[in-house]
Amino acid sequence: MNSQNTPVHIKLWHREFWQLAIANLLLSMSVYILIPVLPLWLGREENFSLTETGLSMGVFALGLFLLGPFVSFLVQHYRRNKVCLWAIVLLTACQGLLWYIDTLKSEFVEFWLILLQRFTLGALFGLAQMVLASTLVIDTCESYQRTEANHSASWFGRFALSLGPLTGLLTHQLWGFSVVIMVAMGLAIASLLLIRMVEFPFRAPEEHVHIWSMDRFLLDTGGILFLNLLLITIALGLCIGQMDTIEEFGMMMTGFLLALLAQRFMFRDAELKSEVVTGLILLSAALLINMTQHTAVAFYISSTFIGMATGIVGTRFLLFFVKLSRHCQRGTSQSTFMLSWETGLTLGVGCTYILTDLLPQQVNTVALALTAIALLMYNGLTHNWFLNHKNR
Repeated sequence: MNSQNTPVHIKLWHREFWQLAIANLLLSMSVYILIPVLPLWLGREENFSLTETGLSMGVFALGLFLLGPFVSFLVQHYRRNKVCLWAIVLLTACQGLLWYIDTLKSEFVEFWLILLQRFTLGALFGLAQMVLASTLVIDTCESYQRTEANHSASWFGRFALSLGPLTGLLTHQLWGFSVVIMVAMGLAIASLLLIRMVEFPFRAPEEHVHIWSMDRFLLDTGGILFLNLLLITIALGLCIGQMDTIEEFGMMMTGFLLALLAQRFMFRDAELKSEVVTGLILLSAALLINMTQHTAVAFYISSTFIGMATGIVGTRFLLFFVKLSRHCQRGTSQSTFMLSWETGLTLGVGCTYILTDLLPQQVNTVALALTAIALLMYNGLTHNWFLNHKNR
């Protein structure tokens, strides 16, 4: 079958699923809220260079992989919801470190300390997301609803990509950086409380589970999808790293809503390849607008296109990973998608500042080149490879 439409099951949207979906939104917002604000603080208050700022933002991506090999062991030997809750508790404390540093107005923070804080934050966010998306969400729904559950829960996390930075910029303009950190911590605590209120059935641990495992971490057959999505999300990250106004992130949210409508109506019975190709064309159009037009209206249009491209491409690749997985690998496919998605976005945002320092005015050119490579790779290799290797 060369078209795909995710069915809607009303019974999926019960109280527990709503709580976990909103918890995913709030947890993601608590991290994304710093995307436009932290670089401002590092540059203006801590005298970081653009390259140091880019490295500080990008090292988050390395942290995402730190605890992944231990996820299977942790959720088998401890209550899976407790693993997620403790990860969020530690993530909140890690965010609080920035608030403490900001109160030390008399001295500048060391570069290595910010690198360590961002790396640790990435590790804890990665652990929380792997358990939440690959295990807890699945535990609250019937087997026939799981694809829709993954699809819907991921959209809540995707909304955070615009709502988080929008909230961060608004809070920063009104009250300053310290309040932004307190809001981020509050969002993380709210997600913790929502997860805490959900009752999860006890499951006996499996025997002979290795401490280090690829289970629930990386899908061994997903390398091509991982690389293709990584190229796309780096380009998206380069776009997002240049967005610095509330209006731009608001229009990005509009793009997300248009992407939802397009998937429900325009792509309902369309050929499978059409979604990714359309998304990459929209991303290319947004970059060309940014390169040739410099009016406020042009930036709003490009931000809308970026939101549409993000929503369309993200949803399709998520379902690709699900369909590529074998029996009992659904959780692993979710983690692999999350790692590719978050790694690309974070590297893209970090590279925005490094490229601005080393190659001024070339950020959009690099993003457009990556988009073109991703489109060629998808059209010439990834799509047919997926059709020949999918298991669902």
